[in-house]
Amino acid sequence: IFFRRIVLTMFTSAPQTSYHTVNMVPEVHSNGQQTSAWSMVAVGSVCFCMGAAFLAALQSGASTTLLTVTSPQVAAQTSVVAPVATAVQGAPVAYLPRASSNLPTSGPAGVGAVAVDSTFTTTTSAAGAPLKLASLLLLPFAMVAVVLGLKKSQPVAMAAVSGTPVASAPLPSYTDIEFPPLKNERMLRAARGEAVDRIPIWVMRQAGRYLPEYREFMSDKEFFTVCKDPKQVAEITLQPILRYDLDASIIFSDILVIPQAMGMAVSLQPTVGPVFEEPVRDKATWNKMQDRLLGELGLTVTPEMTSAEKNALLVANADKLVSPSLDYVYDAITETRTQLDGRVPLIGFCGAPMTLAVYMIEGQGSRTFTHTAQLFLGDPETAHEMLTVLTHMCAHYLMNQVRAGAQALQAFDSYAGALSPEVWMEFSYPYMKLIADMVKKEFPELPTICFAKDAHYALDVLSETKYDIIALDSSLDLGACHEKMTSKGKGVQGNLDPTVLYAPPEKITELVADKLQKAFGDGSKIPTKYIANMGHGMSPDHDPEHLRAFIDAIHAFGQ
Repeated sequence: IFFRRIVLTMFTSAPQTSYHTVNMVPEVHSNGQQTSAWSMVAVGSVCFCMGAAFLAALQSGASTTLLTVTSPQVAAQTSVVAPVATAVQGAPVAYLPRASSNLPTSGPAGVGAVAVDSTFTTTTSAAGAPLKLASLLLLPFAMVAVVLGLKKSQPVAMAAVSGTPVASAPLPSYTDIEFPPLKNERMLRAARGEAVDRIPIWVMRQAGRYLPEYREFMSDKEFFTVCKDPKQVAEITLQPILRYDLDASIIFSDILVIPQAMGMAVSLQPTVGPVFEEPVRDKATWNKMQDRLLGELGLTVTPEMTSAEKNALLVANADKLVSPSLDYVYDAITETRTQLDGRVPLIGFCGAPMTLAVYMIEGQGSRTFTHTAQLFLGDPETAHEMLTVLTHMCAHYLMNQVRAGAQALQAFDSYAGALSPEVWMEFSYPYMKLIADMVKKEFPELPTICFAKDAHYALDVLSETKYDIIALDSSLDLGACHEKMTSKGKGVQGNLDPTVLYAPPEKITELVADKLQKAFGDGSKIPTKYIANMGHGMSPDHDPEHLRAFIDAIHAFGQ
């Protein structure tokens, strides 16, 4: 069919036409393995040899410029140079429909090629009848290229057609550690606004008590002790990846390791949750912590020093507050990414400064947030000092995770909606923004996500930060938020109500499909800048098979 289309096109005078552009993204099947090269390289090789023929036929009689896209990476893998025939001003002219691309079976709609990490060279020629005849001479070379392609077995990338002219550049690496190549880039590509072949999904608390293998593993272990063992962390992190067809993993850890690094003793009580031995509820307790931390850093504290001066010293040395004290987290990230073997990307995370401060002030989870309100509203100076130190610690903590191998980051502001919108704007937003500023200054292309739970009023201001993805809780309208955030250059993550997982699997499938259709239409186009998740994390009494139904329903959209 492909060769017949070539011949018919070569002998048909077609007017010059504007075409859609393409995104170069890896084509990965649902089993997580990259597509075998035998057919991709063969067809891509035909594109190489027949590019000039297409150009001549589609722009018959016109003077043209042929931009040949040459891929050093693919050439090295396959010994076949795989270019895309492209007209001036970036209008593609080769046409390679794919069964999975939802393109019409005829007519110029896009370009298929195996070009990755492309560079451009320019050749000028006069198109017309002579080139039509000359293009026929390329047929034998096409057959030779097919044979060369069939001999190779390494996976290659395939172009996915999109109406959005977004280049698919290689994903950046911000670590010096050598890791296995990544096989599933969907989540990272979606965060960058690039086209994907299906909606990527991961789930908050995807490694947790709802999994029988997790309960068995943790039956004789203490939570925070496990968090300090890199191999045990890696085993738990991989449990949901081995069970489900997920598109990302998140390191098994806890947001409260930051207060622990500040010397606060915390234990996990079965019926209460985390409990701090000595909460920080007033200026005197905060000053005591300042003095102790400065002493541990080897810095001199004099009686004349003000609290603000002590704070400035702590901020200047924030990187030393999170290393070596939290090196076990970084070691766990390196170990986990190694064991993932490129299956999916690894997400690092931290708690937002205000959420951490709430735990440190209340001493445990709270419904009334009495002590937090008393400190924030009664002594805002002390509260801001505490939040400033936490912010710089969080930023350095996240950056260390990236250096250790984390490929994306999320900041969890779980208590964003605990107090009033005015309190959040003063005591959370500036610090969330500062974290993004610091991380992006160091790692400008690293995908970052922020999650401000129960704070619908936060969306507008969060869209002005440097976070790439704004995570939504279940109270928000997915379609409206996606439209609003993408218009501002941001993506969204979320936001199925976790209680939906108590429904039977077939009902979950129906509800997920209905939600996605309301948000994104009939599935004829897979949304960009969207990562599926829930509006909160998994609960201990969720059925693992119900999560599978949710994941499969997400992946089925648009297929």
